[in-house]
Amino acid sequence: MTPLATHLEKARNALLAEIRLEVKDERVLQAMSQVPREEFVPPDLATYAYENRPLPIGYGQTISQPLMVAIMTSALSLQGNEKVLEIGTGSGYQAAVLSLLAKEVITVERISELAHAAKQRLERLGYQNVRVYVAHPEVLGWPDEAPYDAIIVTAGAPN
Repeated sequence: MTPLATHLEKARNALLAEIRLEVKDERVLQAMSQVPREEFVPPDLATYAYENRPLPIGYGQTISQPLMVAIMTSALSLQGNEKVLEIGTGSGYQAAVLSLLAKEVITVERISELAHAAKQRLERLGYQNVRVYVAHPEVLGWPDEAPYDAIIVTAGAPN
């Protein structure tokens, strides 16, 4: 195991122990333990991937704080047979976590560069039940794939 891999494994375990103090949903914690957050941040920030804070991913956007991901995901109470809509793909991390807990994940992103990078990343990592779309600013959600069993908004409003 490389020094970076050793560091990331220790950091992941410490982060999950910290999150476990706030979030009791073992399915969510298990999913988060399986998604390599370091793959969803810029390479120069990989060493910080398991710090409990948001990190920049480019285009003025951030990957959400892991505790927030756990809280929001747990609030959905997913059972494994749902179709979930995520508003705000970002780097794709939240969609990857959701993909381990739901049947289908539809995620939309208004910044096309982020959407395309997330799509490639999710495909490369084998998340086959996620579909990524570039959202038009005038369209709410993604009506073509409706109805949804759950909706999660991981994007901030510009105004």
